[in-house]
Amino acid sequence: MYKKQFLFLFVLLFFTIEISSAQCAMCKAVVENGNTSMAEGVNNGISYLMVFPYLLIGALFFTIYRYNKKSKI
Repeated sequence: MYKKQFLFLFVLLFFTIEISSAQCAMCKAVVENGNTSMAEGVNNGISYLMVFPYLLIGALFFTIYRYNKKSKI
């Protein structure tokens, strides 16, 4: 049961990172006066930085899962 929920959550987070438009208020104010390619670059940079916390949390849950699986044996 938890495996399906984890997989669904992982897929959902993985695909929403790419389509999300991530900007802080300061970045938005700076980019509004620039060109669109600069705005897309800022959005992509923020999205790439946002991936690493999800990877760390995923690694933590995977480690906990493996620990619990070994404990039950």
